[in-house]
Amino acid sequence: MTGRLEGKVAFISGAARGQGRSHAVRMAEEGADIIAVDVCGPVTGETAVAPATSADLAETVDLVKATNRRIVAAEVDVRDFDALSAAVRNGVEQLGRLDVIVANAGIGNGGETLDKTSEADWQDMMDVNLSGVWKTVKAGVPYMLSGGSGGSIILTSSVGGAKAYPNIGHYVAAKHGVIGLMKSFAVELGQHSIRVNSVLPTNVNTPLFMNEGTIKVFRPDLENPGPDDMKVVAEMMHVLPIGWVEPEDVSNAVLFLASDESRYITGVALPVDGGSLLK
Repeated sequence: MTGRLEGKVAFISGAARGQGRSHAVRMAEEGADIIAVDVCGPVTGETAVAPATSADLAETVDLVKATNRRIVAAEVDVRDFDALSAAVRNGVEQLGRLDVIVANAGIGNGGETLDKTSEADWQDMMDVNLSGVWKTVKAGVPYMLSGGSGGSIILTSSVGGAKAYPNIGHYVAAKHGVIGLMKSFAVELGQHSIRVNSVLPTNVNTPLFMNEGTIKVFRPDLENPGPDDMKVVAEMMHVLPIGWVEPEDVSNAVLFLASDESRYITGVALPVDGGSLLK
């Protein structure tokens, strides 16, 4: 099946690499033009992994263009509503419309119990992973409403949005909040034929997960652990015999929720988790 998003335009945050890049390319393969934003730099307090770069976003642009689709990209911090609004406005002016919003940008920081989490780490987490999702949707919705053709909004939550994990309580709180945002937006926008859903990925093979710091968290018993060492422990999180999913697995779920195949699905938190939420 091809052309599932033919003639549509999708606005994606956190598009420089990882899941965001995968979503952009997958949607372009199915006919969508893309408005892509990413901060392309460090977020204060984010220490677990090196940030995305301008070169990363440029690579996303090239990959989308290779599918013969158009893309308008900008370096934007999702905490900056005015910059987000300008990016969407510029994209719609060039591409003509807006049909899909994928609020994907997120960070991981900290690693302490909640009582030891710093105020800076807490605030950065909330500002990016919760408020940034709200601002991304807020920036795009007016164009969906003025277009009068409905639309689909997909918010990236996490299995941490449906259950708790130790030492990342601020992340868990933010991702639970994303599901609350999704349900509220779904109720408010349904009358305009705008559907709003969430995806809840488990571990994903991206730089945010596959990095030295995370590997050591999974295997503190080893001096120099690698991905294979982490996989042994990560498999215990799932019902299926996997340690993580690939970005494309999440993109396929996002594509389904963006397409007319899910035209009557709204307010749903869809796990892409190998059965993690069953444990």
